[in-house]
Amino acid sequence: MALGGKGNLRGEATVDLHNPDPFAAYDPGRFFCELGAGRAGDQGAGAILRQRIAEIGLAGLRARARAAERDLIDLGITFTVYSDATAIDRILPFDCIPRIITAAEWAHLEAGVRQRVAALNAFLDDIYHRRRIIEEGVVPADLVLGNPNYRPEMEDFPVRFGTYVHICGIDLVRDEEGTFRVLEDNARTPSGVSYVVENRHLMLRAFPDLMEGMRLRPVDDYGMRLRAAMVEIAPAGVDDPRVVLLSPGIYNSAYFEHVFLAREMGVPLVEGADLVVENERVFMRTTAGLRPVHTIYRRIGDDFLDPEVFRPDTMLGVPGLIGAWRRGNVALANAVGTGVADDKAIYAYMPRIIRFYLDEEAILPNVETHICRERDGLAYTLDHLAQLVIKPVGESGGYGITIGPRASAAELEQARAALLADPANWISQPVIGLSVGPTLTEEGLRPRHLDLRPFAVTGRESWVLPGGLSRVALKEGSLIVNSSQGGGSKDTWVLAGETP
Repeated sequence: MALGGKGNLRGEATVDLHNPDPFAAYDPGRFFCELGAGRAGDQGAGAILRQRIAEIGLAGLRARARAAERDLIDLGITFTVYSDATAIDRILPFDCIPRIITAAEWAHLEAGVRQRVAALNAFLDDIYHRRRIIEEGVVPADLVLGNPNYRPEMEDFPVRFGTYVHICGIDLVRDEEGTFRVLEDNARTPSGVSYVVENRHLMLRAFPDLMEGMRLRPVDDYGMRLRAAMVEIAPAGVDDPRVVLLSPGIYNSAYFEHVFLAREMGVPLVEGADLVVENERVFMRTTAGLRPVHTIYRRIGDDFLDPEVFRPDTMLGVPGLIGAWRRGNVALANAVGTGVADDKAIYAYMPRIIRFYLDEEAILPNVETHICRERDGLAYTLDHLAQLVIKPVGESGGYGITIGPRASAAELEQARAALLADPANWISQPVIGLSVGPTLTEEGLRPRHLDLRPFAVTGRESWVLPGGLSRVALKEGSLIVNSSQGGGSKDTWVLAGETP
């Protein structure tokens, strides 16, 4: 269900007689194009979409894009940028040219995401219990036990179904050959799924003629699927579990998403002050008195969940929450301590982790990664700084990254100094020529780099939302797609069958 509606947003202009083909100057160059002509398996959908875009024309596209942007503002679909003192709340820029994923491509991606999530959960269950993977030397002990996201409080902690990562976002890129590769795992509190659903609603309102007759996999049932998983992981023996979404509050960067997901799930949106623990059970304060809570989908970091266990100065969490969880009286999603699994250094070991627990090869390959805490990895990185992307292992959102081929001599020297000062904090990867998609710019349709974040929901088993968040780097030549760094998003179309 959409948060609101503005009717048809197609605007006045429908055909641009001055430029009947918006693709006339579009050139993806050497990069794989997500809307390339004659793409195998697209069942003609790409050609149909290109023709319909040409019929609308650039003027029509721009008119509708402006109307869609006004719609985003009216609906309050925003995120917060804490580092910008002049504009705290921003809309996520929306590009009106969708990305197409064929049915065969999606089957491959879905299988790969399921495999990845299964391995992440097996890894977390193992490191907090038997630690076989450490004993057998597959992953170094200090990389796990010395990780700042490792939580000793989770050792021998009972977690239902062995599921630690209930909501997971896997960031994928596609290289010049069209191969999907995993860029990173997001196993703590991944965000962005609200934009997947809202982008589809926006396309339906603003560009119904582009979508007419297209057989696409739906995305509207995410809230229902998420709620079902939250009910499934509730303590055993509860007939009608009460689920809540725990938010840090209105000033959080993803607060719009918290409101959206609570509404889609049909559950209360609460803050820490709305919950209380009595006799190791969690209750929600209501006008009618205390009501029991059985599952908490939390969008608060580990440190802020329970001042009795983690940071004593936090006002965001619920005193006694971890004790109630340990007693089996409430469930938390995601589990505490999942940050070890999405550490960028652990990422490099994921092919081995998949092989160790599942006895399978990775369906979705990693990007080649050099671990700078290892002598060979550091030496290679220092010798090839100008050709590599240097990433801090604990950062997200595109911060702290040095892109060697685009860095100045001073920036490369700064990266070298940081590597030598604390090599364990860094990894390096080759520069991947990310795939591109046609994107509406001031100059017309131009290629811009993309990534893809599919979302998996896991209770007893995993379900993957068809498509995911396609983020686009709106600046020419940029490889940084994060919203906090000026990126936007596109609707992601997963084809369900033949198109007319």
